[in-house]
Amino acid sequence: MKKKLFAVLLGVIFLFVSSISIIAQEKDTSKAEAYKFKIIKEVPTTSVKNQYRSGTCWSFSSLSFIESELLRTGKGEHDLSEMFVVYHTYADKAKKYVRFHGKLNFGGGGAFHDVIYVMKEYGMVPEEVYDGKVIGEKNHIHGELDAVTKGYVDAVLKNKNKKLTPVWYEGFEGILNAYLGERPELFTYNGKEYTPRSFSDELGINPDDYVEIGSYTHHPFYSKFVLEVPDNWMFDEIYNVPLDEMMEIVDNAIHNGYTIGWGADVSEKGFSWKNGVAIVPDEELTDLSDTEKEKWEKLTDKEKKKALYSFEEAVNEKEITQEMRQLEYDNYLTTDDHGMLITGIATDENDNKYYKVKNSWGTKDHKYNGYFFASDPFVKLKTIDILIHKDAVPKHIRKKLGF
Repeated sequence: MKKKLFAVLLGVIFLFVSSISIIAQEKDTSKAEAYKFKIIKEVPTTSVKNQYRSGTCWSFSSLSFIESELLRTGKGEHDLSEMFVVYHTYADKAKKYVRFHGKLNFGGGGAFHDVIYVMKEYGMVPEEVYDGKVIGEKNHIHGELDAVTKGYVDAVLKNKNKKLTPVWYEGFEGILNAYLGERPELFTYNGKEYTPRSFSDELGINPDDYVEIGSYTHHPFYSKFVLEVPDNWMFDEIYNVPLDEMMEIVDNAIHNGYTIGWGADVSEKGFSWKNGVAIVPDEELTDLSDTEKEKWEKLTDKEKKKALYSFEEAVNEKEITQEMRQLEYDNYLTTDDHGMLITGIATDENDNKYYKVKNSWGTKDHKYNGYFFASDPFVKLKTIDILIHKDAVPKHIRKKLGF
């Protein structure tokens, strides 16, 4: 009798635990499905790359954009070398930093036009020819490289010789050669011999076909101005248009088969890499200070929960105005934080509009395999600038801009 009663009790306990487990599973499933996306239009792209522990998102995103352009123009699929661009950018930035007596931003950051500039001035090479991984690591780790290069140029400026030595730049190149490898002058790719110049020319990318566009009120619309962000060490100019026209350009590009280089700020209350969503909740939440994946990963679970919206259900978002954009920029709430690639347009379960975004943080254990979905309000509010082919700009806007 006791054995029978004990068996019945075990059965009851088992059923109770199973029920709790099922409820928990159902609850977790509902959380995971808080945002369901339907792709409306998507442009072909190459594989997702991983910048890992390097501040070179600008190189990854810009070359992802160029690779998509090569697909669009029938040049086939190519994997281009981000570190070839980084090498030349760091080298030229060092020269300018010294000429400006150190009164210039010097670090791992950069901008879209850096890549266009390198292609125009130095050419391009494939990733398989120059991957920049010579320090024995599988992925890019630039902490020491960035510290050493910054320390070197500062030491050049502070020397007591009262003049620069004629070999300081050779020393700087020596650092780049040690950390990234010597640049290839001649190489073989797909059975054909190239120089960086001849390879770039064969790709058929005309640097003059690409423009950068933003939307700000502290400069006249339909004019060009030097974008005032620290990483714009080249003092490059962008075109300025009203917010609604900037978004019209983005939509027109996607619907006509063009991707968009997207410079934006992802150190935001509504950005969740884990959930693959970026939104602007219509409620105040704590802002984050991280600008790259590695910083985000250093936060404790408690800090993450405090910083982020739970993403357990879709929420209303703010209506974004031109004035809100400007205020965020003026108060350093929107900064030149991260470069990515807009590849498509989607809607959620409530028919709200989103943009599909290709990131450079790899694909491991990620919900959307290295992509995420940024809401229309998020793109409106947090865009610094976009890189785009001139032909992707609607004709009536091109006319106003004079190209």
